[in-house]
Amino acid sequence: MTHEINQPIPQSYFAIDQATKESGFTMASDILTCSLLRTLAASKPSGKFLELGTGTGLSTSWILSGMDSNSTLVSFDNDEALLAIAKEYLGDDKRLNLVHADGEDWVKNNKGQKFDYIFADTWHGKYLLLDEVLEMLNAGGLYIVDDMLPQPNWPEGHQEKAINFVKYIESRTDLVLTKQNWATGIIIAVKK
Repeated sequence: MTHEINQPIPQSYFAIDQATKESGFTMASDILTCSLLRTLAASKPSGKFLELGTGTGLSTSWILSGMDSNSTLVSFDNDEALLAIAKEYLGDDKRLNLVHADGEDWVKNNKGQKFDYIFADTWHGKYLLLDEVLEMLNAGGLYIVDDMLPQPNWPEGHQEKAINFVKYIESRTDLVLTKQNWATGIIIAVKK
């Protein structure tokens, strides 16, 4: 039951998945996480969405499929080749702004922006510049991270970073959060 996807899969998902495999990119969000991202996106009508780490756009396609027509999504990545895949399959969606940028530069240049939903799927916004990204979250906004359970592609020493991240985010008094031992390990937090 908990590992079945019983909702429509975005039209572009399979083409992006194939292109992702052909590119050799191995750090895309899994389909269970993507399904959750879609469901959570539906809770923010007319929302402002941010995805840190577009990759090839797999999770982006699911976030878009949960958003309504009045919502907007900014998604950035520093890898032009991966971003090109997302642009090929998702670039016509007027709600989406795909940005080629370094994570640190993007966060520092956009500190004044506010979002209702942030999916942090790269170092910036999770392990780097976390406080700055959480400042961008509106009250009632969702902050979501995945890959909190040990993954085979984690570099040496990464588990300690993940443990320290969880300890820090749990210590913040401005967030209410739930850790899920499901999919690749998900944390969902809501800003007070």
